[in-house]
Amino acid sequence: MPKASRADIYVNVRRLRLGGSTARLVPVALHTIAAATPSEPWEGIAMSRRGWLLFIAMGVIWGLPYLFIKVAVEELSPVSLVFLRTSAAALLLVPMAALRGQLLVLLPRWKPLLAYTAVELAIPWFLLANAERRLTSSLTGLLLAMVPLVGAMLGWFTRTDRLNWRRTLGLLIGFGGVAALVGLDLGQGDLFAVFEVAIVALGYASGAFILDRSLSDLPGLGLVTGSVVLTAIVYAVPAALQMPRRWPSAPTVAAVVVLAVVCTAIAFLLLFKLVDEVGPTRATVVTYVNPAVAVMLGVVFLCEPFTPGIAVGLPLVLVGSVLATVRSRPAAGPDPAAGPAWRVSSSASGESERLQLGGRVATGAGVQLGEDGGDVAVHGAHGQDQLAGDLGVGQTGD
Repeated sequence: MPKASRADIYVNVRRLRLGGSTARLVPVALHTIAAATPSEPWEGIAMSRRGWLLFIAMGVIWGLPYLFIKVAVEELSPVSLVFLRTSAAALLLVPMAALRGQLLVLLPRWKPLLAYTAVELAIPWFLLANAERRLTSSLTGLLLAMVPLVGAMLGWFTRTDRLNWRRTLGLLIGFGGVAALVGLDLGQGDLFAVFEVAIVALGYASGAFILDRSLSDLPGLGLVTGSVVLTAIVYAVPAALQMPRRWPSAPTVAAVVVLAVVCTAIAFLLLFKLVDEVGPTRATVVTYVNPAVAVMLGVVFLCEPFTPGIAVGLPLVLVGSVLATVRSRPAAGPDPAAGPAWRVSSSASGESERLQLGGRVATGAGVQLGEDGGDVAVHGAHGQDQLAGDLGVGQTGD
């Protein structure tokens, strides 16, 4: 088999297909994707111009919702806003997911799908909108930067993850930043809104656990679409009773359109492409950019104050999140004699169920097998990289 460069291996591995189906990329908070996949396979590979453009786009897009939620709740109730956002996004996502055959596969998993939808979309999006009736958009975005901290705590509490001294220090620093925000910026009447945002953070982190245990092998676009449709159905009747009697103002209509089209539909589609282009570990860095974008947008466009609490809390929360979610590198690389660094194991039906990376197993990693099944291995060191296996591996278009 011919030799290939490290970049060639990366391109080939990330484009493997199974029977023509789409890659299974997990549409959850990006810090969760990093927990499933180590960074070594992408180490030393420079980000392409396309990768940088996707990264910048995601950093901005996922910092936008707090600004536009703040604008929308001036005239819409939280229930109406959640319904309008999800129903409009569903109109865009359902045809794409249906054409790719990614909806019916959700039916056997309806119970975990309902649980995931509740804690990841239906409850958090309502609480977020309700909280922003009293909190500034910049403060809300910054408080939600504690999602990686909550995820690390849940991993420790459920014994699915370990906390070393570095990650424990990160938790202390991060929650210290949250305490600085609460103590320096908030009045007594805002504490309930802070509690609502904390529930949102807990919901996002809990959704990641449900996804990892019960839904990680489902197609990403189908899962997002199903969750959005279910949320729209749940809020349809209450929203009909709370719709404003007059047509909302132009800024409110624009805010709803941006939330539905850009921050929901396009955001998830770009997320898939970002993970595919730069790898899941690098993509998680976006979660540390979003709070800064939210603060900047709130200060510039809504004239929100840049308070002492934000000045102190922002760097503490971001540094704490980075430390709390970083994983220690193994002392030595994988032993070539022990087997391939990448291995895809197939089920009896020929579908890829697990991706094994250097002895660790990650589900829903977006790498799939050909119709004949079998193993694909990537070995490499210092220009001696090559692809091995009984499958044909080649580049395909996006």
